[in-house]
Amino acid sequence: MAIAPRLRYGAVMRDYLAMMAGYNRWANRRLYARAAAMDDAAYRADGGAFFGSVHRTLNHLLVADRIWMRRFTGAGDAPNRLDAILFEDRAALAEARAAEDERIIAFVGGVSDATLAGPITYRTITNPAEITQPLAPALFHFFNHQTHHRGQVHALMTQLVDRDFAPPLDLLLYQRETGVGL
Repeated sequence: MAIAPRLRYGAVMRDYLAMMAGYNRWANRRLYARAAAMDDAAYRADGGAFFGSVHRTLNHLLVADRIWMRRFTGAGDAPNRLDAILFEDRAALAEARAAEDERIIAFVGGVSDATLAGPITYRTITNPAEITQPLAPALFHFFNHQTHHRGQVHALMTQLVDRDFAPPLDLLLYQRETGVGL
């Protein structure tokens, strides 16, 4: 069995994480703009995704981000349920999402090589266990998780509204529009 090489920390990794934090904000803005244009019944309809509706999935993303940011920073609210509804009101949810995106960008922008390589220890929610791992791979998961659930929202929008309703969210489109990572 081959053993994966150890990750190297430095400017390239910090640049990558900063790009992903910026992409996260960009993609969320695009998705939330389309969610705001949805009929309320479609927005709240159970379309069969893991968290059901666009509304519940967007709430889950904020819940998970707050849990991870609490783990990363030791500060902020950390709900104790992955399916918690933090905001029933769409505008309040969008405002909280925008604030969390700025918090993520600030955190990632201030992380050092030593911090990336250093361990974090946290307890899981679904199957309580204590986990210790380097911060950088946890951040990779953090951004991947967001992309995963935004994909579910995208599919719900396509299913519930129209094939062309959901916005394009490709990382390459973000890079072309912003020049980041090119």
